[in-house]
Amino acid sequence: MIVGLSKTGSNARDVVAGIGRVAGENLTGQAGAVHNRELSAVPFKHHAEHRHHIPRPRYRVTNQPEYDAALRRRGSLTVWFTDAAIAAWRAEPRTTPGGQPHFSPLAITTALTMRMVFGLALRQTEGLIGSLVALLGLALAVPDHSTLSRRSKTLEVPPHRRLGAGPLHLLVDSTGLKLGGAGEWLVEKHGTSRRRSWRKLHIGIDGESGEIVVIELTKKESDDAARTAALLDQFTDPLASFTADSAYDQDRVYETVAERHPDAAVIVPPRATAVPGPSATTAPTQRDRHIQEIVAHGRMGWQKSSGFGPRSRQQSVDTNA
Repeated sequence: MIVGLSKTGSNARDVVAGIGRVAGENLTGQAGAVHNRELSAVPFKHHAEHRHHIPRPRYRVTNQPEYDAALRRRGSLTVWFTDAAIAAWRAEPRTTPGGQPHFSPLAITTALTMRMVFGLALRQTEGLIGSLVALLGLALAVPDHSTLSRRSKTLEVPPHRRLGAGPLHLLVDSTGLKLGGAGEWLVEKHGTSRRRSWRKLHIGIDGESGEIVVIELTKKESDDAARTAALLDQFTDPLASFTADSAYDQDRVYETVAERHPDAAVIVPPRATAVPGPSATTAPTQRDRHIQEIVAHGRMGWQKSSGFGPRSRQQSVDTNA
């Protein structure tokens, strides 16, 4: 309250005292403190008397033993090595010219996974793996931090295992990623513009659960439709539908999906200048049927019948997030 006052001496003390008396009267004479706009220059909670004060909900634990056990399990750590993992820890003999790696991709993946889970540096990861191997009494060599750093650049990560079950409804889109750096501060300080590099992120989302299923990072010159095969090769589940925007309205997209999943539906809106193919009357393709549906019922009718509307909205929300 003193921030808005500029006088000194008795006048300032009188103003502060007057505000204090008003606050005291509000606290003692009413059920709740109500701000007086006329005697104070600070507009704090102008409509306080009209606000709906909702009490804070209180939750009471009714299953205390089970709740305590669940909290303890969060900190429980169980590590074991299967016989197959122990046998595959060392790399297989190399048949081509070059150096022989000592550790298999499984060993490098295990170490890097432990590093990501516990948020460790490479040297600390080496120490953690060595401790686990010693505690389990295994006769396994431990990859050093230099090997982990070098092998992580060329390591092929196994395909992601989807959490959901059943055929996959894949929503595909791409977005741009800007590579930042120290030059951002130079632009802010001196006002000069610098050319920045961009990368294109191709992403595939499960239309039912919103889970990210496939992902690939390419240069900005890469065509969206050209990465269809690379995205489809990242999962092994049966594909029910492939949904994307009009940038994927190309024959190679339909052909790539048909080669890997013949029964999958390709839901891609045709371009405004799209025309049916030469065999549309005798053996229409999926794209021909889309064009015929749009001609007969309009683009909005096609979106409702094909299910492109709701899935495209979810695709836009997930990609922008």
